[in-house]
Amino acid sequence: MSDITDEEIIELLRQGWGSKRLKSQHGVGWYRFKRLKLELARKGWSPEHDLTREIPDGWKLKGVSDMRTNPEGKPIWYKFSEDRERQHEMMLAAIQGMASELPRVAHRPAPGDTRRELMACYPIGDLHCGMLSWPAETGEDWNLELTERIQCGAMAELVARAPACHHATIVNLGDWLHADNMEGVTSRSGHSLDLDGRYAKMISVGVKVMRQCIESALEKHAEVRVLNIVGNHDDTGALFLAVCLSHVYEDEPRVYVDTSPEPAMYFRHGKTFVGCHHGHSIKPDKLPGVMATDRPQDWGETEHRYWWVGHVHHQSVKDYAGVTVESFRTLAAKDAYATWGGYRSPRDMKCIVLHDEHGEVARHTVNPRMIDIPQGA
Repeated sequence: MSDITDEEIIELLRQGWGSKRLKSQHGVGWYRFKRLKLELARKGWSPEHDLTREIPDGWKLKGVSDMRTNPEGKPIWYKFSEDRERQHEMMLAAIQGMASELPRVAHRPAPGDTRRELMACYPIGDLHCGMLSWPAETGEDWNLELTERIQCGAMAELVARAPACHHATIVNLGDWLHADNMEGVTSRSGHSLDLDGRYAKMISVGVKVMRQCIESALEKHAEVRVLNIVGNHDDTGALFLAVCLSHVYEDEPRVYVDTSPEPAMYFRHGKTFVGCHHGHSIKPDKLPGVMATDRPQDWGETEHRYWWVGHVHHQSVKDYAGVTVESFRTLAAKDAYATWGGYRSPRDMKCIVLHDEHGEVARHTVNPRMIDIPQGA
C-alpha cells in the first residue's frame, strides 16, 4: 500500500513522472494514477495534449479551443468539452476493476427460529454522507464522524426492535453520498456543495457505514437484500456502491446486492410488492402507472403495493388507485441550503415489517436523539 499523498503524486506528475515509475518507486496503482491525471487535466495540465497552463485554485477548466490551419492556410477552430457519458463509462469500468480486488466476507451460519412470513425492511432516506453542516449557521451539526455514528446506531437499534424476520431488505433511497465528483458540485445544476473532507474519505465512510448496516441485519435475519437507488447527488456513487458490495459479499449467500442501474427497483414478499425510487425525476402520481407497466405480473399477483421514495426529506403518505406512495425523512441534519430555504422537517429512520399475506403489519422509528451522540448534534 502506498503512503504517498495525492498532492505529492500530483507534483511528481507535473515533473513528468509516468505510471510505471510511480508504481515501482511509490506503489501507486493504475486507477489512482488515472484519477489524479484527470484531476490535473481539469486544471489545465496535460502536456501530451498541449495543455501546460494551470488555472487558479478554486476554478475548473470548462473547455478547450485549439486553432489549426487547413491545406489552404485558413484557420480552423477545434473546441473540446467534457464527454460526461464517456467519463461515466470509464469510471464504471474502473470501479469494476477495483472492486474485483476487494476482500470477500466469509459465509456464516444464519440465526435460527426466524419467521418466514415476515420481512423487515429498512428504508434509509438521503443519508448525504460527506455533507458538512455548521451548527452556528444551521443549528445542527453534521459531518462524517456523526454520519457514521448516527446511521450505524440507528440501524442497530432498529434491528434490535424488529421481530426475528427470516427476510430483510435494506433500501438506500438515494443520495447516500453527498457529492459525485472531486469538484464537490452537483452534476446536473453545478451547485456548490458543503463537504466534510476529501472525496476519497467520503467514499470510505459511505462504504463502511453500509457494510455495518448489512452486518447488523445479518445478526438477526437469515437473508438480507440490499438496494442502492440512484439519487440526484450520487448518480455514479450509487452504482459503484452496489458493485463494491456485490463483490465484498460474493461468498456470502445470505446477502444479495442488486446491481441494476435502473432508476426504479422492486422487490416482492408474497402478496406484497414494493417499488423504490429516489423521487427526483418521477412525480408521485405517475408512480402507480410506472409500477403497473414495469411489472404487470407482480402487479396482478399482489394485493398490497407500495412505493417508497426519498429526495424531499419529509414524510408524506398518499393512497392512489392500487398503491400507496410514501416519502421518508432523513437522519441527516439540514445543510446551509435547506436552512436558508426554510426546510425544517424532523429527522428519523424506520423499520417496516411486511407480512407475505397482509402487507405492512408493524413499524418502528428511531431519531438521532435516541442514539448516544454529543449534545447539539
